[in-house]
Amino acid sequence: MIALQEQEEDEIRRHGESEYPHECCGLLIGRLSESGSKQVMEVYPISNAREEESKHNRSLILPEEYMRGERYARGCGLEVVGNYHSHPDHAAVPSQFDLDHAWPTWSYIIVSVRAGRASDLRSWEMAADRSRFDEEEISKGN
Repeated sequence: MIALQEQEEDEIRRHGESEYPHECCGLLIGRLSESGSKQVMEVYPISNAREEESKHNRSLILPEEYMRGERYARGCGLEVVGNYHSHPDHAAVPSQFDLDHAWPTWSYIIVSVRAGRASDLRSWEMAADRSRFDEEEISKGN
C-alpha cells in the first residue's frame, strides 16, 4: 500500500498535463515502513531526458538527476520510495519496458493523460519474482 496525499496526487496530474504529449517523470519521496507500506511526503519532478522522438512513450531520469533527488530526500530525513510517470493517450498500466526497468520495493505511479487531460492514476509494485507488476492500493495519506 502507498499513502498519497491529495496535494501530491494533484501535482503528478498537473505534471502529466503540462508535459503532454510527452511522458513526464519524477521521484516519490517519503517514508518506507517496516511492513513495506509507503507514505509519499513529496513528489520531485524531473525533466524527461529521453531523446525528443521517444518522449511520447518513454521517460528517462539521468543518473545525476536521480542522485540530486536522493540527496534532497536524505537532507529532508526521507528516502526515495518510487517514481511516477505519465502514459500519454494510454492506460495507467505498466508496459513491458516499465517492468524491464523497475526496481524491487519501489512504487510506480502511472497517470494516464488523454488529449491533454489527466485521468486514471494507479500505483504498481514489482512482484517478488520480478515477472510482473501487481497493482498497489493507494490510500489518501496524511
